[in-house]
Amino acid sequence: MKKTQNVTIKGTKNGLTLHLDDSCSYEELKNELNQKLSNSLRVQEDRQLLSVKVKVGNRYLTEKQQEEIKDLIRQKKNLFVEEIEMDVIRKKEAEKLQLEKEIVPVARIVRSGQVLEVPGDLLLIGDVNPGGTVKAGGNIFIMGTLKGTAHAGSHGNENAVIAASVMKPTQLRISDCINRAPDQYSSDDSRSMECAYISKNQQIVVDRLQVLIQQRPDLTRLEGGR
Repeated sequence: MKKTQNVTIKGTKNGLTLHLDDSCSYEELKNELNQKLSNSLRVQEDRQLLSVKVKVGNRYLTEKQQEEIKDLIRQKKNLFVEEIEMDVIRKKEAEKLQLEKEIVPVARIVRSGQVLEVPGDLLLIGDVNPGGTVKAGGNIFIMGTLKGTAHAGSHGNENAVIAASVMKPTQLRISDCINRAPDQYSSDDSRSMECAYISKNQQIVVDRLQVLIQQRPDLTRLEGGR
């Protein structure tokens, strides 16, 4: 019976892709990787530098193991590692991602000097008074009046949005983009709910809520269904 290959090397126009089996032992994998790279590159020592992408499937590599794989590949004169791609993540990382996707409902008034912060999306049923701040790693939805500061996408998510029943903020911030409020607002509080998002020219735009279905279609996506 032919032995299963633990390492498959494929050439691409941009370099090499290494597919590493995720069921064998780590030591077996390293030994076969070293042998195959040595054999395949023995006659190519004078060739130009090649980029290498490493795909390890459902195997989780610790930072130490990733460095060992990178060092093993770097020892071959004309190779450098562009990335190591894993289909699995650590439990703590998964929990962090889950928190960032959750919608946190809060019913309260955020008063001057107070800061309300959540890791994911914030659904606030209440007002944000001048001097108050709401901050979220994801989107911010306010069923009330926003007169203070709102910071969405606080971990760098430029696709995050801010929506409020009445939009009269002191400051809007999405990721690293900042939009200060105008000096005066219309006295008409009966206007429709508004939203803020980062436009293609990297500016925060305030518009009618209805535009979000075109600007951020993923907001209407339901997990597990269509």
